[in-house]
Amino acid sequence: MSELFECVLNFSEGQDETLIEEIVDAIKTAAVIDLHSDPDHNRSVVTFIGSGKETEQGAFNLTERAMQLLDLRGHEGVHPYLGVVDVIPFVPLRGGGMREAVGLARNLGEKLWEKLHLPVYFYGEAAIRPERRELSAVRQGGYRTLVQESNLPARRPDCGQGLHPTAGATAVGARKFLVAFNVNLKSTDVSLAQSIAKNIREKSGGLPGVRALGVELKSRGLTQVTVNLVDHQQTSLARVYQEIAKWAKEYEVDIIESELVGLVPGAAVFPGIKEELCLVNYSDHKILENYL
Repeated sequence: MSELFECVLNFSEGQDETLIEEIVDAIKTAAVIDLHSDPDHNRSVVTFIGSGKETEQGAFNLTERAMQLLDLRGHEGVHPYLGVVDVIPFVPLRGGGMREAVGLARNLGEKLWEKLHLPVYFYGEAAIRPERRELSAVRQGGYRTLVQESNLPARRPDCGQGLHPTAGATAVGARKFLVAFNVNLKSTDVSLAQSIAKNIREKSGGLPGVRALGVELKSRGLTQVTVNLVDHQQTSLARVYQEIAKWAKEYEVDIIESELVGLVPGAAVFPGIKEELCLVNYSDHKILENYL
């Protein structure tokens, strides 16, 4: 059985469709199977699969093109970010395990610094420093804070030094499946979304495996609870939605809709998922196994 890896690369452009297309087109060695762009997040998430060498090269090529076309100094978006390419995770699918995914992440990180002078932080299973396993710890304070702190011992990159003047830095990692899930609320009060996010996330005593933020969607006159579910077997998508709905009812705010960002493993899907979660973008094309 040949090896297969998934890369779910996030880059800091979600508004200009021409730019997004040109950046994604830089991937020549792997198969692009999903693209999700959001203008308020000002962020795109591209999912591609291939062998280890194919996904690593695809990630390098996209990063190089993004650095040529984007300038972080003028970037505005509600999602936290470190650089024009914010995060590059490798996920083992078959024929290769987490050790191989870590090897891909470490090799790519070294190459990004050596060839593109882009500083790199390793996170997840690829973390060199234990305190950097969580992506939120690496990205704490975001790019603008890192501008001030990247030369401090606790915030120095794992590869390179300082920040790239226009591209910032990037986080490269290896991890298991992650389900990214957004729930939109009929409210312009971002404090409600932030409160719900705090109530449901694991580090605040909420649901196991849940990372969540509350953000404003100005272009749509809404707010959003944006969720990363790092262990869908421990906490299901249905459970996450039910908990958000419970707090939305408590705060007397309506849920408008929800959406999946990227693909989901078949094990996270259940009968009636589209209706139960009010998903606006669900179809069989969202199931990862359908591409394998």
